[in-house]
Amino acid sequence: MDEAVGQGRRSQAERDAVTVEIGYALASATAVALAIIGVVVAGPAIAFSLSESTERTLLGVGGSLAATAFVARLVTVLWRFTTRERERRAALDGGADAAADDEGGAGRS
Repeated sequence: MDEAVGQGRRSQAERDAVTVEIGYALASATAVALAIIGVVVAGPAIAFSLSESTERTLLGVGGSLAATAFVARLVTVLWRFTTRERERRAALDGGADAAADDEGGAGRS
C-alpha cells in the first residue's frame, strides 16, 4: 500500500517539476508585489513632496495591494499548474483505461 488514495507515486521528474513551479510562483509573485510597491508607494513619494500622513496612507494602501497581488499571483500560478498536471495525468491514465476497456468491454453494449 505505497500509493496514496486516488494517486500513484510521483517520479523524480514530477517532484522536480513541482519544486520548480513553486519557485517560479514565489519569484513571480514577489516581482508583482515589488512592482506594485514601486508604482503605488515609491513612485509618488519620489515624484512629489508628500506630507507624512499621505506617505503613511500610501504605504498602507500599497502594502495591502502588494500583499493581495502576491497571494493572487501565487494561487493563480499554482492553480494553473495543478490543473495542467491533472489533465496530463488523466490523459495518461485515460489512454491506459481506454485500452483496457477495448480489451475487456467487447461483449458489453
